[in-house]
Amino acid sequence: MTWETVIGLEIHVQLNTKSKIFSGASTAFGAEPNAHASVVECALPGVLPVMNREVVEKAIKLGLALDAKINQKNVFDRKNYFYPDLPKGYQISQLDLPIVEHGKLEIVVSDDVKTINVTRAHMEEDAGKSVHEGLNGATGIDLNRAGTPLLEVVSEPEMRSAAEAVAYAKALHSLVTWLDICDGNMAEGSFRVDANVSVRPKGQAEFGTRREIKNLNSFRFLEQAINYEVEAQIEILEDGGKVQQATMLFDPEKGETRVMRLKEDAHDYRYFPDPDLLPVIISDDRLQKAKAEMPELPKEMAVRFVADYGVSDYDARLLTASRVQAAYFEEAAKASGQGKLTANWMNGELAATLNKEGMELADSPITAPRLAALVGKIADGTLSSKLAKKAFEAMWAEPEATIAEIIEKHGLQQMTDTGAIEAMVDEVLANNAKAVEQFKSGNEKALNAIVGQVMKASKGKANPAQVQELIKAKLA
Repeated sequence: MTWETVIGLEIHVQLNTKSKIFSGASTAFGAEPNAHASVVECALPGVLPVMNREVVEKAIKLGLALDAKINQKNVFDRKNYFYPDLPKGYQISQLDLPIVEHGKLEIVVSDDVKTINVTRAHMEEDAGKSVHEGLNGATGIDLNRAGTPLLEVVSEPEMRSAAEAVAYAKALHSLVTWLDICDGNMAEGSFRVDANVSVRPKGQAEFGTRREIKNLNSFRFLEQAINYEVEAQIEILEDGGKVQQATMLFDPEKGETRVMRLKEDAHDYRYFPDPDLLPVIISDDRLQKAKAEMPELPKEMAVRFVADYGVSDYDARLLTASRVQAAYFEEAAKASGQGKLTANWMNGELAATLNKEGMELADSPITAPRLAALVGKIADGTLSSKLAKKAFEAMWAEPEATIAEIIEKHGLQQMTDTGAIEAMVDEVLANNAKAVEQFKSGNEKALNAIVGQVMKASKGKANPAQVQELIKAKLA
């Protein structure tokens, strides 16, 4: 039997506000346990929550970017459950009326573009966390994270592979960091993914029984967890068993999922409206102001890059993966006047070197003006492609040096003496009679071999295009 995977993601986006959603306590990461736990998070008797206006503004921003409906009347609900890191005994969230509904997000998998519908995004507070280390077998509670503002973004179950799920998570991660509503730091829990996974026979309309894998904090773990869970569910079904609805945990060391707790539905939480919070009303003026203040979005910018700089759709998608990358490209492309060549170097040599060194673009010793200077020297014929790579390596190692200083210091100037190049061509032709005959017989590859010999003789300093023209002229 052929099986189809069905995946929906619930992603917790931690908003980068300075204070918490219902109190003025700091959201800064890394403080001593409970240093940022106010009377609201500690649930002391008589304290009341006060809504953080900035949380609403950031939620609106995401809704507009997802081309979603923004609900202008927002109410909050209490999600009731007991856990030591939740002193109130309930979490303040939104159930029936989320701030964002019916959005969409484009993903690209193997050059195929697919639109995933976003069911909703609702505002809620985070819980605290249990601490087990260094307490001699006891468990401590740290409420620093409690009350941190979250947007829970829920997709439709429209992904059909782990690759699609990862592409969706990466696209949303890119969007929320682009909008500057989340720092995107997965290691610190700023972007956490829950994956709802089920399988069904290919062609069946009805969904299979889903299992939810909680708190995946890397794209690699997301892919591994889904792939393992899919295989596990298929094995259960093919052995004649039934998949039980459950909440799962992923063990990255073993690369497997395991049951955390069995069946869990919304009614288990006994939701009801929070009587301590008035509805949040978003006026028409406030919504229009938010629309006017929206930045240019990645998709719009990619279209503009294709039109203004002549880059390919593929390159444009890579260049708009982050605002830092897009700004770097635009600065370098404007300075050099060479959009396509700049894109090639950014997505090629620069990206490969950053990856090799484990560095972010913002920390690159080759800044946008320096890359523009390098590209300019390639465009005006000063540097061949081969010499440009040597210049790039030198620029990386010597961050203070200008491109002119690099070229002079390392002797990278491309040969411009036509007579000297012609003499090399004559010598190579005389010494490679076999390749010459092959080219004259119609073998185009033989031409490349001859050009290669001339480039070797010139130590890479001849212009390959000029060399090729001279060879063709002499053998015509």
